[in-house]
Amino acid sequence: MLLKGKRILVTGADGFIGSHLAEALVEEGAGVLALCQYNSFNHWGWLEDVPSVSQIEVVSGDIRDPHFCLGLTQNIDIVFHLAALIPIPYSYRAPDSYVDTNVKGTLNLCQAAKNSSVEKFIHTSTSEVYGTAQYVPIDERHPLTPQSPYSASKIGADAMALSFYYSFNVPVVVARPFNTYGPRQSARAIIPTIISQMAAQAREIRVGDLEPTRDFTFVKDTCQGFLAIARMEGGAGEIFQIGTNREISMGGLFQLVAELMGSKATPVTDAERLRPGKSEVRRLCCDNTKLRQATGFQPSTPLREGLAATIDWFLRPENLARYKGHLYNV
Repeated sequence: MLLKGKRILVTGADGFIGSHLAEALVEEGAGVLALCQYNSFNHWGWLEDVPSVSQIEVVSGDIRDPHFCLGLTQNIDIVFHLAALIPIPYSYRAPDSYVDTNVKGTLNLCQAAKNSSVEKFIHTSTSEVYGTAQYVPIDERHPLTPQSPYSASKIGADAMALSFYYSFNVPVVVARPFNTYGPRQSARAIIPTIISQMAAQAREIRVGDLEPTRDFTFVKDTCQGFLAIARMEGGAGEIFQIGTNREISMGGLFQLVAELMGSKATPVTDAERLRPGKSEVRRLCCDNTKLRQATGFQPSTPLREGLAATIDWFLRPENLARYKGHLYNV
């Protein structure tokens, strides 16, 4: 499927991945309708930094409002649904908010898609739905384990989206990225946490558990994975993972960032940053075979190269000034 000339809705376009995806879609020649969460400042989040924002139609609203959502999918060919509440630590404090946004918000958009004629509805999942890996690499058949309220809400959202395929023939495809990193990432994530503290010349870097492993994908690769899913013929009712098939421990990641930044800082475990014991996901490593066989896509950015580009972005004064390295962002 060619994306040029398609009318495409991106929810969560004001966020980290969403802003990069909207930018990539403009480069493809698509007509982009970008949903940003309403705020009284009329601020469009990270879309404000996208050079091609003048070529994007921006609308502010909230996916928790079903009546608002009904109008979003009119005259839309493809939906990329990325809007979600995602910080895991905050999900311990406010789990009801995650159900409202992630489950009910997805329901509202699926209802809207059902009442329109979208060609494809790409729902965004997360590798967190698996919990600690029972085997690696993790394929799409791996059991689901809700080790946090956030994970539970995304399992529910995935199921809700797929139910609209089975019940109403809405062309839902689930994209399940593993951990994505890069410019514009939230301060709550491990890589911005390390970079921002090292950039402030801290001798001790406050971190959480350094033993868990993750599969990190550079944001531009994640976006290309989304585009590959959009272009592919078929796929409705299926799940496709986006990941590199490589894992690194948080400790190994810390050392790599320190090496790239020339820092001799040491990591210090901050108890506030630790998940409850049974909630920590110890290991995640993607098996991207299914998407690769279906589309030929696989990530191409080595971790060292992606981290270098990320560090370069963060070290620009105008970008670093937006991050509070001395605070723990829940």
